[in-house]
Amino acid sequence: MALETSPESPAPVRSIALALEGYVARLGAVWVEGQVAQLNRRASTTYLTLRDTEADMSVSVSCPTRVVDACLPPLTEGARVVLHARAEYWTARGSLQFRATEIRPVGLGELLAQLEARKQLLASEGLFAAERKRRLPFLPRRVGLVCGRSSDAERDVVENARRRWPAVEFEIREVAVQGVRAVAEVRAALAELDAHPEVDVIVVTRGGGSVEDLLPFSDEGLVRAVAACRTPVVSAIGHEKDSPLLDLVADLRASTPTDAARRVVPDMVEQARMVEDLQRRARHAIRARVELQQGWLDAARQRPSLAAPLVLVDRRADEVAALRERSRRTVAHLLERAHDDVSHVRARVRALSPAATLDRGYAVVQDEAGAVVQDAADVEPGALLRVRLARGGLTARRE
Repeated sequence: MALETSPESPAPVRSIALALEGYVARLGAVWVEGQVAQLNRRASTTYLTLRDTEADMSVSVSCPTRVVDACLPPLTEGARVVLHARAEYWTARGSLQFRATEIRPVGLGELLAQLEARKQLLASEGLFAAERKRRLPFLPRRVGLVCGRSSDAERDVVENARRRWPAVEFEIREVAVQGVRAVAEVRAALAELDAHPEVDVIVVTRGGGSVEDLLPFSDEGLVRAVAACRTPVVSAIGHEKDSPLLDLVADLRASTPTDAARRVVPDMVEQARMVEDLQRRARHAIRARVELQQGWLDAARQRPSLAAPLVLVDRRADEVAALRERSRRTVAHLLERAHDDVSHVRARVRALSPAATLDRGYAVVQDEAGAVVQDAADVEPGALLRVRLARGGLTARRE
């Protein structure tokens, strides 16, 4: 039942603590699953911290040491367990604690079954689909690296990448790569590198390990965080045989940290060799093209029209001269015929001209009006007449 409180009638701390103790006591014994974060073994009682694998929450657990000793395999920090415990609220300290009576380590079979179920769930949401994976940049400005503290995986990635491309720059975030803090620290490093303006690719790496050691890299929250990254992510977890869920959601899976270095930066020696090969191929192609065109030009220059270009002109010049001569003869012939025609017409005109008649001694008589007199009876006596001769004329009067 809820406590009746008000500003005028508040409940003392002991009342609240006792109420919480009662609420917790009614919970009874429950089965709880989690990961052992800390383990403090004593003679009769063992204290451990049980952490939730999906959220940043933990609770203190105490149990008889004989219960811990009965666990097979032996209980260690980082192990996943299922325990039967009763919750207790300590009113004096104001803390919650579980008292366990049975602890069962989660076996490899159960872990693999859980991972398979999680894999199927995430795959059904399309987080592993090939079409959502992005291409890595050819030459990143800066490589983000998430790795263990002073780990061999870090050295493998950095040294091999710089051996391939000495100018490569890294933005390194050293985090816990196993244990209870691994998921939170890896997610925080991912978020920081994804927001970095110069980081073009992120590599998440660690060395190999058991299935339990690699469990943080199959965490659902971490897998979703990688899927939400805007920057391409390369997974280099463990060795070829290791396959956490991070490998499936990453844009590229590298089999080893060394392989990750090979994937994220090009090999300068190989690129220089490729440039030299391209230059050699370009020179060969240009030389072959020039030789081909030179051969075509030489063949063209050997053609008669180019070897002796005036031959056709000379041949046409003779034809033009012959045509000009024919034209000249034709025009002269036509002019001669036209001259003859004009002479004949002129002769006929002269023959029919009155002047020709006058030249033969005849004269033309005209009256004062200029009319030709053809009959003497038409002229009055004493009328003036004009007599036209071949050369000149004279005036006469009719008697």
